[in-house]
Amino acid sequence: MTTSALGALPVEVRAMHSGQEIAITGRIDVHTVADVRLVLHEIIDTGCGDVHVRLGGAEIGDATGLGVLVEAYNRARRAGRRLAVVDMTERTSRLLRASRLDRSLVLRHDPAAVTVAAVTA
Repeated sequence: MTTSALGALPVEVRAMHSGQEIAITGRIDVHTVADVRLVLHEIIDTGCGDVHVRLGGAEIGDATGLGVLVEAYNRARRAGRRLAVVDMTERTSRLLRASRLDRSLVLRHDPAAVTVAAVTA
């Protein structure tokens, strides 16, 4: 287990056998997206395997919140990895469906929560 602080966010990262998982809590908007971006970039750049993002405790506050997810998805693809949202609120689910991002970002089945990297936005 690695514990570090990126920006103002405490981060706890543990590797799973199939990749990494990150749980984001709080509001993701123009004020917090820079810290969320740093965490996602570090996880994508230094790990291997799938990246599962849990947004059950998060709220996407504006377009920058969606933008950071799309940016992380594209960065993961360029790195040969897959990024998928595996847990979200109903509001986030509706937002992803309305923007049609659910077609590429949402993993339909929920893998076992073996490990979580907690990030507070």
